Amino acid sequence: MKIALINENSQAAKNELICNTLKQVVEPMGHTVYNYGMYSAEDPAVLTYVQNGILAAILLNSGAADYVITGCGTGAGAMLASNSFPGVLCGLVVDPSDAYMFAQINDGNAISLPFAKGFGWGAELNLQYIFEKLFLGEPGQGYPKDRVIPEQRNKKILDGVKEVTHRKLVDILNELDKDLVKGAIAGEKFQEYFFANCKDEEIAACVKALLA
Repeated sequence: MKIALINENSQAAKNELICNTLKQVVEPMGHTVYNYGMYSAEDPAVLTYVQNGILAAILLNSGAADYVITGCGTGAGAMLASNSFPGVLCGLVVDPSDAYMFAQINDGNAISLPFAKGFGWGAELNLQYIFEKLFLGEPGQGYPKDRVIPEQRNKKILDGVKEVTHRKLVDILNELDKDLVKGAIAGEKFQEYFFANCKDEEIAACVKALLA
Protein backbone atom coordinates (compact mmCIF):
# COMPACT_ATOMS: atom_id res chain seq x y z
CA MET A 1 0.00 0.00 0.00
CA LYS A 2 1.19 3.52 -0.82
CA ILE A 3 0.54 5.76 2.19
CA ALA A 4 0.83 9.54 1.76
CA LEU A 5 1.54 11.90 4.65
CA ILE A 6 0.36 15.52 4.33
CA ASN A 7 0.94 18.23 6.96
CA GLU A 8 -0.39 21.79 6.89
CA ASN A 9 1.44 24.94 8.00
CA SER A 10 0.41 25.24 11.64
CA GLN A 11 1.79 21.79 12.53
CA ALA A 12 4.57 21.47 9.93
CA ALA A 13 7.29 21.41 12.59
CA LYS A 14 6.00 17.97 13.66
CA ASN A 15 6.33 16.42 10.19
CA GLU A 16 9.54 14.53 10.92
CA LEU A 17 8.16 13.03 14.14
CA ILE A 18 4.93 11.98 12.46
CA CYS A 19 6.67 10.57 9.39
CA ASN A 20 9.22 8.59 11.41
CA THR A 21 6.50 7.13 13.63
CA LEU A 22 4.37 6.19 10.63
CA LYS A 23 7.30 4.50 8.87
CA GLN A 24 8.25 2.62 12.03
CA VAL A 25 4.80 1.07 12.13
CA VAL A 26 3.84 0.48 8.50
CA GLU A 27 7.09 -0.33 6.71
CA PRO A 28 7.44 -3.71 8.50
CA MET A 29 3.90 -4.42 7.23
CA GLY A 30 5.14 -3.98 3.65
CA HIS A 31 3.66 -0.51 3.06
CA THR A 32 5.54 2.47 1.61
CA VAL A 33 5.30 6.00 3.01
CA TYR A 34 5.46 9.05 0.74
CA ASN A 35 6.00 12.26 2.68
CA TYR A 36 4.40 15.14 0.75
CA GLY A 37 5.25 17.73 3.42
CA MET A 38 5.14 20.32 4.67
CA TYR A 39 8.56 19.25 5.86
CA SER A 40 9.16 22.05 8.38
CA ALA A 41 7.75 25.33 9.58
CA GLU A 42 10.17 27.05 7.17
CA ASP A 43 9.08 25.03 4.13
CA PRO A 44 8.49 27.55 1.28
CA ALA A 45 5.67 25.38 -0.14
CA VAL A 46 2.99 26.33 2.38
CA LEU A 47 -0.13 24.17 2.74
CA THR A 48 -3.38 25.16 4.40
CA TYR A 49 -5.78 22.50 5.65
CA VAL A 50 -7.96 23.21 2.61
CA GLN A 51 -5.00 22.44 0.36
CA ASN A 52 -4.45 19.23 2.35
CA GLY A 53 -7.88 18.18 1.11
CA ILE A 54 -7.10 19.12 -2.49
CA LEU A 55 -3.81 17.21 -2.41
CA ALA A 56 -5.43 14.19 -0.74
CA ALA A 57 -8.09 14.09 -3.46
CA ILE A 58 -5.52 14.29 -6.26
CA LEU A 59 -3.43 11.49 -4.76
CA LEU A 60 -6.30 9.13 -3.99
CA ASN A 61 -8.32 9.64 -7.17
CA SER A 62 -5.25 9.24 -9.37
CA GLY A 63 -4.03 6.11 -7.61
CA ALA A 64 -0.78 7.84 -6.66
CA ALA A 65 -1.67 6.95 -3.06
CA ASP A 66 -3.88 4.26 -1.57
CA TYR A 67 -4.23 5.94 1.82
CA VAL A 68 -3.69 9.45 3.17
CA ILE A 69 -2.64 10.48 6.67
CA THR A 70 -3.30 14.18 7.22
CA GLY A 71 -4.37 16.54 9.96
CA CYS A 72 -4.26 20.05 11.38
CA GLY A 73 -4.51 21.64 14.83
CA THR A 74 -7.78 19.91 15.78
CA GLY A 75 -8.01 17.51 12.84
CA ALA A 76 -11.49 18.81 12.01
CA GLY A 77 -10.51 21.24 9.26
CA ALA A 78 -8.41 18.77 7.28
CA MET A 79 -11.14 16.16 7.63
CA LEU A 80 -13.84 18.52 6.34
CA ALA A 81 -11.67 19.69 3.46
CA SER A 82 -10.80 16.12 2.46
CA ASN A 83 -14.42 14.98 2.53
CA SER A 84 -15.37 17.88 0.24
CA PHE A 85 -13.95 15.90 -2.68
CA PRO A 86 -14.99 12.76 -4.55
CA GLY A 87 -13.10 9.56 -3.89
CA VAL A 88 -12.08 10.55 -0.37
CA LEU A 89 -13.57 9.09 2.80
CA CYS A 90 -11.72 10.69 5.70
CA GLY A 91 -12.30 10.07 9.39
CA LEU A 92 -11.33 12.16 12.39
CA VAL A 93 -9.09 9.98 14.57
CA VAL A 94 -8.04 11.01 18.07
CA ASP A 95 -7.05 7.71 19.69
CA PRO A 96 -6.31 4.09 18.76
CA SER A 97 -9.90 2.92 19.23
CA ASP A 98 -11.04 5.60 16.76
CA ALA A 99 -8.48 4.28 14.27
CA TYR A 100 -9.54 0.66 14.66
CA MET A 101 -13.28 1.34 14.45
CA PHE A 102 -12.95 3.73 11.51
CA ALA A 103 -10.98 1.09 9.60
CA GLN A 104 -13.32 -1.76 10.47
CA ILE A 105 -16.68 0.05 10.36
CA ASN A 106 -16.24 2.85 7.82
CA ASP A 107 -13.41 1.39 5.70
CA GLY A 108 -12.20 4.82 4.55
CA ASN A 109 -9.05 5.80 2.71
CA ALA A 110 -7.86 8.77 4.78
CA ILE A 111 -7.66 9.95 8.37
CA SER A 112 -7.19 13.39 9.88
CA LEU A 113 -5.37 13.73 13.19
CA PRO A 114 -5.27 16.56 15.77
CA PHE A 115 -1.62 17.56 15.83
CA ALA A 116 -2.06 20.41 18.34
CA LYS A 117 -5.07 19.69 20.55
CA GLY A 118 -4.10 17.05 23.10
CA PHE A 119 -0.72 16.54 21.43
CA GLY A 120 1.41 16.54 24.55
CA TRP A 121 3.46 14.12 26.63
CA GLY A 122 3.43 10.67 25.01
CA ALA A 123 2.07 12.02 21.73
CA GLU A 124 4.41 9.86 19.67
CA LEU A 125 3.15 6.77 21.52
CA ASN A 126 -0.45 7.69 20.74
CA LEU A 127 0.51 8.10 17.08
CA GLN A 128 2.24 4.73 17.09
CA TYR A 129 -0.76 2.96 18.59
CA ILE A 130 -3.14 4.77 16.18
CA PHE A 131 -1.17 3.65 13.14
CA GLU A 132 -0.92 0.09 14.49
CA LYS A 133 -4.70 -0.17 14.95
CA LEU A 134 -5.49 1.64 11.69
CA PHE A 135 -3.60 -0.88 9.56
CA LEU A 136 -4.29 -3.97 11.67
CA GLY A 137 -5.64 -6.73 9.45
CA GLU A 138 -8.14 -6.37 6.63
CA PRO A 139 -10.36 -3.26 6.87
CA GLY A 140 -14.13 -3.26 6.62
CA GLN A 141 -14.63 -6.40 8.71
CA GLY A 142 -17.06 -4.72 11.10
CA TYR A 143 -17.13 -3.98 14.81
CA PRO A 144 -18.58 -5.51 16.84
CA LYS A 145 -18.75 -8.72 14.83
CA ASP A 146 -22.53 -9.01 15.10
CA ARG A 147 -22.80 -5.70 13.20
CA VAL A 148 -20.76 -6.78 10.17
CA ILE A 149 -23.61 -7.16 7.69
CA PRO A 150 -25.43 -3.85 8.38
CA GLU A 151 -22.13 -1.94 8.58
CA GLN A 152 -20.92 -3.28 5.24
CA ARG A 153 -24.33 -2.52 3.74
CA ASN A 154 -24.20 1.05 5.05
CA LYS A 155 -20.69 1.54 3.64
CA LYS A 156 -21.95 0.56 0.17
CA ILE A 157 -24.88 2.95 0.56
CA LEU A 158 -22.53 5.78 1.53
CA ASP A 159 -20.26 5.05 -1.44
CA GLY A 160 -23.30 5.24 -3.72
CA VAL A 161 -24.43 8.52 -2.21
CA LYS A 162 -20.98 10.05 -2.71
CA GLU A 163 -21.00 9.01 -6.37
CA VAL A 164 -24.21 10.98 -6.86
CA THR A 165 -23.34 14.02 -4.75
CA HIS A 166 -19.79 14.56 -6.05
CA ARG A 167 -18.61 15.66 -9.46
CA LYS A 168 -15.61 14.54 -11.46
CA LEU A 169 -12.35 15.61 -9.79
CA VAL A 170 -10.78 17.09 -12.95
CA ASP A 171 -13.81 19.36 -13.43
CA ILE A 172 -13.50 20.52 -9.82
CA LEU A 173 -9.77 21.20 -10.11
CA ASN A 174 -10.29 23.24 -13.28
CA GLU A 175 -12.95 25.39 -11.60
CA LEU A 176 -11.15 26.04 -8.33
CA ASP A 177 -8.89 29.04 -7.87
CA LYS A 178 -5.75 28.15 -9.83
CA ASP A 179 -3.34 29.57 -7.25
CA LEU A 180 -5.06 27.55 -4.51
CA VAL A 181 -4.62 24.30 -6.44
CA LYS A 182 -1.10 25.11 -7.63
CA GLY A 183 -0.12 25.77 -4.02
CA ALA A 184 -1.41 22.33 -3.04
CA ILE A 185 0.92 20.64 -5.55
CA ALA A 186 3.95 22.88 -5.08
CA GLY A 187 5.76 20.67 -2.59
CA GLU A 188 9.41 19.79 -3.12
CA LYS A 189 8.73 16.07 -3.62
CA PHE A 190 5.28 16.26 -5.25
CA GLN A 191 6.26 15.84 -8.88
CA GLU A 192 8.78 13.09 -8.11
CA TYR A 193 6.29 11.02 -6.12
CA PHE A 194 3.09 11.82 -8.00
CA PHE A 195 4.14 11.16 -11.57
CA ALA A 196 5.95 7.96 -10.61
CA ASN A 197 2.80 6.53 -9.03
CA CYS A 198 -0.16 8.17 -10.83
CA LYS A 199 -2.46 5.69 -12.59
CA ASP A 200 -4.95 8.15 -14.12
CA GLU A 201 -3.87 9.84 -17.35
CA GLU A 202 -6.60 12.48 -17.25
CA ILE A 203 -5.69 13.63 -13.74
CA ALA A 204 -1.99 13.54 -14.66
CA ALA A 205 -2.66 15.75 -17.68
CA CYS A 206 -4.68 18.16 -15.54
CA VAL A 207 -1.87 18.37 -12.98
CA LYS A 208 0.77 18.94 -15.70
CA ALA A 209 -1.30 21.81 -17.11
CA LEU A 210 -1.59 23.36 -13.65
CA LEU A 211 2.15 23.06 -13.09
CA ALA A 212 3.05 24.53 -16.49
